Amino acid sequence: MKSKKTIATWLLTALGAFASLPVAAQRSAQPLEINYGYTTADHVNIYVAQDLGLFEKAGLKPKFFAFPSGAPLLAGLKSESLDVVTAGLGLAFALGQNIPLSLLYVNSNDATGEGLVVNENSAIKSYQDIGKAQKIGAASGTCAQVALYLMAKKTGVDYTKMDIVNLPAPLLRNAFKSNSIDAGIAWAPYSMALDAEGFRVVSWDPDYTPGGVCPRMTGVRPAFIKSHPEIGVKLLQVDAMASEAVAKNPQIAIDALVKRLSLPPAVAKATIERIYMQRPTFAQQIDPASALSLTSKEGGLAGKLQLAMQVLHATKSIPEPVPMSVIQNAIDPSHLKEFAASSRAK
Repeated sequence: MKSKKTIATWLLTALGAFASLPVAAQRSAQPLEINYGYTTADHVNIYVAQDLGLFEKAGLKPKFFAFPSGAPLLAGLKSESLDVVTAGLGLAFALGQNIPLSLLYVNSNDATGEGLVVNENSAIKSYQDIGKAQKIGAASGTCAQVALYLMAKKTGVDYTKMDIVNLPAPLLRNAFKSNSIDAGIAWAPYSMALDAEGFRVVSWDPDYTPGGVCPRMTGVRPAFIKSHPEIGVKLLQVDAMASEAVAKNPQIAIDALVKRLSLPPAVAKATIERIYMQRPTFAQQIDPASALSLTSKEGGLAGKLQLAMQVLHATKSIPEPVPMSVIQNAIDPSHLKEFAASSRAK
């Protein structure tokens, strides 16, 4: 048995060795605390990671903040109260407001779950009949507005002459019930919920715009990345572990959405099949030819965001479109590349 003097000597030696380590190495021994904000949506991998403790497994200590929309999330980002954020086009608005942001990866292509919804007996059979709609529900400054504008452009309908009611997807059901609208643009899971209730989704976004224009992304404050460069790979590790867990047992994803969003299991399952199962892989996001590539300078994610900002400017939702150079500078594929390289090395 070691004497007290021997133990004391060992402790002093160990502490001295720890103190001599670089600050970054000392910090890595402790979980990295992050304030993580996201909009209320079907964030399958985030929820699964919460339930399975995967953030902690990757060496992170998160504090989560859920926001009903992008506006309060942007306020938290602007005040530097949030370190990591996951949302849709609201993050592009951040760039337009000169809020520093590094976009690290695409969580999902929400366009696959956003669709044109109509009453059961409507004469509208697809997006090509959009000119027949009397009143259309579509939320301003969102993917829904972008979708409706592109739909009108595709069919030759004058967007400025359409009777559009500014309604977010959660309010479309009551508007349909009261006959306040006869068509609407709904994102998931509300598109699936409406369809399950008898209202028909007659077209999905990719039907009239290749790939659609509604990426959901994860971004980090550049200053936070500078202080904690490991954050990007850690977040990707969490996402990869969650994907692996869902692949082994899809029920945990269904349960996570039912629990967070109070969805019927059938609607949660349809949402996962429609969006989650079609989300871009990390390999596709590195591929410059991919529809949601982070490495393409003109196409991919940069092209999608530029088109969305141009539409929102045309619809007077934003005063000026975000310059392409600003979008390009915000997209940072280096963490994806590092994670991919480390994964191949194992």
